[in-house]
Amino acid sequence: MNLIRHKVLDQIRQDILSCGFQPGEELREAELADRYAVSKSPVRDALQRLQFEGLVETEPRRGHRVTPISVADARDILEMRETLELAAAKRMVRDASEEDLAGLDAWREADVSDIRAFASYNRGFHVALSDLSGNRRLAEEMRRLLDAYERLCLVSLERLRADQGDMGQALEDHCDLIDALQARDARAAARISQRHVRRSRGQIMKGLENRPIVD
Repeated sequence: MNLIRHKVLDQIRQDILSCGFQPGEELREAELADRYAVSKSPVRDALQRLQFEGLVETEPRRGHRVTPISVADARDILEMRETLELAAAKRMVRDASEEDLAGLDAWREADVSDIRAFASYNRGFHVALSDLSGNRRLAEEMRRLLDAYERLCLVSLERLRADQGDMGQALEDHCDLIDALQARDARAAARISQRHVRRSRGQIMKGLENRPIVD
């Protein structure tokens, strides 16, 4: 039974983060139970957990809905991401092994033709960086932050229909950052990381403008 509950929780969470359920969309227990072929009980438990995580909210007399994206929250997410990534980069330059830094070469290529494929690659890359920081709490917080960040990307950049040039530039930034980390150049790594996050911030905030699903 616990396995079913965890599976339903993971499925609903992933559908929210991937925008299978849009921000602000109403979530009905009976419909979710049919969707995942389970009873209402694990769905109800999952919604309570997701409410605790901030992905679901309860409306009086209406039930549950996916938590909308707010411009203020988007700014907070992007600011926090810059802070954590700068800290991770400094620790990697100082503490990561040569073998671990060499392993970053696996992230030098990505599919820049599809925003969802690139968003998944992007999350994996930044998770890998935070893991190599050697700070477990930083890595855990970065994972949670990147879940929220990925949803921002899908909501905002799909609206802009981001072209391959946008994602190509992001991939180029990643390669530049890998070069700096492998050279153990802390100053260059910090500069590239900051430039990369701030460019992303500009694109995302532009994409959130005038979106009906954004508070």
